[in-house]
Amino acid sequence: MKNIGFRSRPRVAVIGGNNPDSESLKLASRVGQLLAEKGAILICGGLGGVMEAAAKGSRQAGGLSIGILPGTDFSEANEFIDIPIATGIGYNRNSMVVLNAQAVIAIDGEFGTLSEIAFARIFGKKVIGLKTWEIKGVIPVWTPEEAVNLALEGLD
Repeated sequence: MKNIGFRSRPRVAVIGGNNPDSESLKLASRVGQLLAEKGAILICGGLGGVMEAAAKGSRQAGGLSIGILPGTDFSEANEFIDIPIATGIGYNRNSMVVLNAQAVIAIDGEFGTLSEIAFARIFGKKVIGLKTWEIKGVIPVWTPEEAVNLALEGLD
């Protein structure tokens, strides 16, 4: 039995800090919720912080989340990840997170997030930023709604 329904859904990576402030967690949760409501698949690094908040928002809205993990044990994924993928390649998995998405939303974050932004730009992906690095190639927005709408623009 072949299910091509998931293959046609847009994929958006949500990247960001592992130790964000409460505002960033709220933003991430709302982004995850909106992505789910619009039928997008959420891709992230599968761990805590922004990743967990986005996956939780997605789950609460009935969405699907994929966590691309740095380690070898898929059980290290946060409890809201629907499909954990163990890689065993540490931070090198950052390239895989953004490569498997059509657009990227960055929220908060430090150098791991910066590396994901760099990979996303190398791969020609659109990067939208909410409270994150203010650098060339990151489109700044101020609300989760703006971030999700811009990420999904042109992906139909």
